[in-house]
Amino acid sequence: MINGVLFDFSGTLFRFEPGPGWPATTFDETMRERLTTVLTSPALSADHLPPDLADAWARRDLDPSVHRTVYLASLASTGYELTPEQTEVVYESLSSPDVWYPYPDTAEVLRALAAAEVPVAVVSNIAWDIRPMFRKLGVEDLVAEYVLSYVEGVAKPDPKIFTLACQRIGVAPEQAVMVGDSPEADGGASAIGCRSVFVDPVHTASRPSALRAAMADVGAL
Repeated sequence: MINGVLFDFSGTLFRFEPGPGWPATTFDETMRERLTTVLTSPALSADHLPPDLADAWARRDLDPSVHRTVYLASLASTGYELTPEQTEVVYESLSSPDVWYPYPDTAEVLRALAAAEVPVAVVSNIAWDIRPMFRKLGVEDLVAEYVLSYVEGVAKPDPKIFTLACQRIGVAPEQAVMVGDSPEADGGASAIGCRSVFVDPVHTASRPSALRAAMADVGAL
């Protein structure tokens, strides 16, 4: 029986989808997609960075200042000729609700779980507060706990962050499911006996009902 749900944020409930004007009209779709991958891929290695930043890359979601340092370096490594001003704008936009779009069934699923009295935690490797994205969608209060790596000092796939999430929503791990887009990160929930299911982090318009289907498959709704 599933009595609680843990959701990943990026690529699961919301997706970072900057438009053509981000931050200049010279950014074509290919360029936007490449920069988006650099900024949001949960399993991107440090191979694209200088060796002296490898350790910082591993700690990027635990410290906002480290996150900023390594991602500015990452943007500089893409091969695109970004001005320093463009690089700053691109990085700063990462924490803006204006460029994070919910999947079509995000609000529907969160409301249905709330109506069924199934508690929800969002477990995210992140270096900034994601609540404004949920607030903009009108569902902030439907999430019982926001378990964020930079606040907790631990990141997925470390089992500690999943244990903490389960404890905070009052559900035993074996009665919870972790829904995410990354087997490498979100799959860490299996270490504490929590079931994991995965969705594809494609464009929001291309994935209208994966969350709803996942909830039906595990019997949460």
